[in-house]
Amino acid sequence: MNLWLSEILTMDVIDTTWLQQARSAMLADQLRAKAFGITLKNIDAVIQKRSHLLKSIWPAFRQFCQTSLLMPPQDMLTVLWDLWLPLAIKIASHRQKLGRPIVQGILGGQGTGKTTMSQVLNLILQQLGYRTLSLSLDDLYKTYSDRLTLTQQNPRLIWRGPPGTHDIDLGLNVLNQIRQRQSPVIVPRFDKSAYNGAGDRTTPEIIADIDIVLFEGWFVGVRPIDPEVFNSAPPPIITDEDRVFARDLNQQLNNYLPLWERLDNLILLYPTDYRCSLAWRKQAEQQMITAGKSGMTESQVEEFVNYFWRSLHPELFIKPLVKSSSAIDLVIEVNADHTFGAVYSNLI
Repeated sequence: MNLWLSEILTMDVIDTTWLQQARSAMLADQLRAKAFGITLKNIDAVIQKRSHLLKSIWPAFRQFCQTSLLMPPQDMLTVLWDLWLPLAIKIASHRQKLGRPIVQGILGGQGTGKTTMSQVLNLILQQLGYRTLSLSLDDLYKTYSDRLTLTQQNPRLIWRGPPGTHDIDLGLNVLNQIRQRQSPVIVPRFDKSAYNGAGDRTTPEIIADIDIVLFEGWFVGVRPIDPEVFNSAPPPIITDEDRVFARDLNQQLNNYLPLWERLDNLILLYPTDYRCSLAWRKQAEQQMITAGKSGMTESQVEEFVNYFWRSLHPELFIKPLVKSSSAIDLVIEVNADHTFGAVYSNLI
């Protein structure tokens, strides 16, 4: 944590020394400054707005860190200042300019922090006066019985998650209602623990006056690619059967394009090495086992993660998006230790 940053929490009036430190720190990372629209001309106004918001959100954020993240809030202060606050302000500004409810997409694989980011953004946006809905791609899964039928038709779909296991019309209906200012809206929810972990729909939520939807998922916004690419795909797409499976799911992505058209913006949480998700999942399962809960063994985790890499390989589907200004509005790199790295926008 930057020592100068913690001082703002007890400072009634921003002094000249602190202001200069803040200016230097925020302008030092040129890519991040550009991504959040920070310039020499507006830097002081940005600091004033962000510091005021930090103080107002701090009590709720502190409680969130202690109860949900189980870590000292001071440890997350830099991330809050450098990333989550400016990101929330950016989203709120876009909502204000459009003058209607917006759908903010968040794309990220396992362990990239999609859920945590959505929760923190929800806290901040509420403080800014916006009614926010967190919606996961998981909430749009087909029912348990429908997925049983699907597995009978296509035995390769051994786990929920890949393209084809979601009710796209359900998602379109919800997002269309919100964008058209209908209120209240019946929001689907999914219980992953139902049927011994197979999961099923649970009681939906009825939510009114939604301003901003934070729509997150492991392939939210991902589009189909040239099928020829699979001829020389990386492992674990190795066998002819693997390539057929990958091509079939690539074709399934076409059905999701109408859903992606409802996105107003798309953020990519991008691991510097996609293989980190395997290590992260192993850590998570080990923590569950240590806590006395049921968890997968290392070999089961490898089988599970490889299944999703065969479905939509990150090197083929995610990596090309990093430099695509037409698909991604903001890229947030995630390091192997879960810290955030470079933040940049490809928009001109």
